[in-house]
Amino acid sequence: MKKFALVLGASGEIGRAICQSLAEDGWSIYIHFSNNEKAAQALYHSLSENFPTQEFMLVQGDFSKASGAQLLAAQIFNVQAIVFANGQAHYSLLEDTTVEDMDALWRVHVQNPMRLTALLSSKLRAHDVSYVLFIGSIWGEAGSAGEALYAAVKGAQHAFVKSYAKEAALSRIRVNAIAPGFINTSMNSHLSEEELDYILEDIPLGIAGQTTDVAKMVRFYLSGNADYVTGQVIRLNGGWYI
Repeated sequence: MKKFALVLGASGEIGRAICQSLAEDGWSIYIHFSNNEKAAQALYHSLSENFPTQEFMLVQGDFSKASGAQLLAAQIFNVQAIVFANGQAHYSLLEDTTVEDMDALWRVHVQNPMRLTALLSSKLRAHDVSYVLFIGSIWGEAGSAGEALYAAVKGAQHAFVKSYAKEAALSRIRVNAIAPGFINTSMNSHLSEEELDYILEDIPLGIAGQTTDVAKMVRFYLSGNADYVTGQVIRLNGGWYI
């Protein structure tokens, strides 16, 4: 029997790496995108060609809109794992952050993910073991000046993971989060060489993480080898925050 995973934000760099890793482990995948259909299509064709015995489906849902979760849930039939790798950072001082900014980021990172989990919970319960996994952030634990809004919504994700893990345990749903530190993606392209060196000096391992590091951790969580783990936020940050 095929096992199906829904990867939110599959068109992003971390999302694409997660899809590739899960496909290598035999998962069929709902490839979610919000607006970047071109990237999602390219990933769909690549995975379909390389893993012909598995199923890959494009699904769309704009989580910046209140209806995002409802529209996406209607496209999902059988699912054993949900991986939330969608969303974006937000750089601004709190005094420069608008109510519209707050509403949008809350919907993307917290409201719609929670609502989607609720809408798909009966499908998750249909399996002996199922998974909900968030890609959180180091800033959800450590906080970050200039990213107070982003840190707040990531902290909310972490709090949801801890609470829902207790609620869903009797339904055999494992709920966890991975909190990456500095990952080498285009989201960090705004940093100067001097700023990058400063950050790397502060990371004990002295290197940036790669998208494949996140993907490998996701693959482990969904492999069946970590099924006694639930309600945890695992730090993937090279020792930057311990």
